Amino acid sequence: MIEISKKIGNLAVKNHFTISTSESCTGGLLSSLLTDVSGSSEYIKINFVTYANEAKMKFVDVAKSTLDKYGAVSEQTAKEMAQGLLKYSDIGISTTGIAGPTGGSIEKPVGLMYVGVAGNNFCEVKKVLLPSDIERVEMKKCFVREALDFSFEVLKKYYNEE
Repeated sequence: MIEISKKIGNLAVKNHFTISTSESCTGGLLSSLLTDVSGSSEYIKINFVTYANEAKMKFVDVAKSTLDKYGAVSEQTAKEMAQGLLKYSDIGISTTGIAGPTGGSIEKPVGLMYVGVAGNNFCEVKKVLLPSDIERVEMKKCFVREALDFSFEVLKKYYNEE
């Protein structure tokens, strides 16, 4: 996963943008992998683990009405988390999901994650659904891999990289 973190970092340096993250289900692992890249202090601004709804509202401006209507694990929440980071940096990346083994439901099963990537003129969210029988620590790693891959694809598109 360090290779994709390096690619995101190279893209940030080349295009002069900064990145911040807001993580729920990944618990800081995304931030850790992004900052494992030497020189990442040039483009990483601030990273939050917004595990509680209160933290989502306080630090990244998720609306209480969004949480009440759609829940913490939703496309809408991931979008607001990513967009809320734009007050700190040029790019916001968010993760929210259910790593298990408990906490899932029929509507929102264990293995469900949303990742959001926002910039000043875009915001894209991807729904990820992994098998529910993956062990929690491994689930978080899988979530981060998905988040890094999606972030790189979105950033390549908006910064015209091949």
